[in-house]
Amino acid sequence: MPTTNNQRPTTRIGYGWDSHEFKRGIPLKIGGVTIAHPKGLGGHSDGDVLLHAITDALLGAIAGPDIGSLFPPSDPQWKGADSVVFLREALKRVQAAGYVVANLDSTLILVEPKIGPHAAIIRAHVAELLGISPNAVGIKAKTPEGMGTDNAAIAHVAVLLEKVARASRKKKGTG
Repeated sequence: MPTTNNQRPTTRIGYGWDSHEFKRGIPLKIGGVTIAHPKGLGGHSDGDVLLHAITDALLGAIAGPDIGSLFPPSDPQWKGADSVVFLREALKRVQAAGYVVANLDSTLILVEPKIGPHAAIIRAHVAELLGISPNAVGIKAKTPEGMGTDNAAIAHVAVLLEKVARASRKKKGTG
């Protein structure tokens, strides 16, 4: 059902995607969790593909700018930045638009490391960052199966936002 300009829909969805190449000599962070691995993900910031994709999904759900517009890789202040900073800015914008995160679903695509042993920790951390229950965060991993992306990690994320119900202000009768 269409809405007029002064009505907000009660739910909104967003989709985010990111990818980074593996490089030696940097820590591997996925979902804000450091995972022991000989290679990390290269990027201007910390290369956290999952948090980058979540950030873009949140921003997309509110028709906001993308992560690269808000935090341009050409800006030296974001060199090596913790991707939690990006996620927090996106959440601030979601809240300002009058929404909260209902749930999130993600798929990571990478050859290694295996995500299964880390999925519960990543799920819990992402849930904490978003202020939602871990049972509202889906973390799945797949291998690229010959797609030529063996030296990269890719993240796909979908989010559902719900409109925040404003407390009704009832005036007390003067009797």
